[in-house]
Amino acid sequence: MALRLDYTTIAAAGAKALGGVYGYIVQSGLPGPLVNLVYLRVSQINGCAYCIDMHSRDLIKEGLAIEKLVLVQAWRDAGGLFDTRERAALAWTETVTRVADTTVPEAEFQAASAVFSEKELADLTIAIGLMNTYNRLATGFRIPPAAAKDA
Repeated sequence: MALRLDYTTIAAAGAKALGGVYGYIVQSGLPGPLVNLVYLRVSQINGCAYCIDMHSRDLIKEGLAIEKLVLVQAWRDAGGLFDTRERAALAWTETVTRVADTTVPEAEFQAASAVFSEKELADLTIAIGLMNTYNRLATGFRIPPAAAKDA
């Protein structure tokens, strides 16, 4: 896969603005491993190879067990492998990422609200939106994953 264009150079101010949102999420108080789990799930839904590769590597560095990593896309069927907050975050991630199909039903909002504070839910939703944006950039401009560069 050949890179179509380097948006970080061509639209440096836009890339910097997105970096500011990323920085906000880092300092938001949401646990880093939870955020990276959400980033991975968004990227799986969107089929973004670059981001799947990056966030899988991040989660491994953070100590996530391989057995858990490989079951992220099937988290609903993974028994107790994912805790309550992870399950709520992954469910919210899926409904928000697939907004055109789900319209984010009230029941989904209530379920997420039962586990996360209003601030956490707002920050989680910002993180989901940010990763959806990054997925579109990486996929649209064909940014190759690190694994493909190494191969």
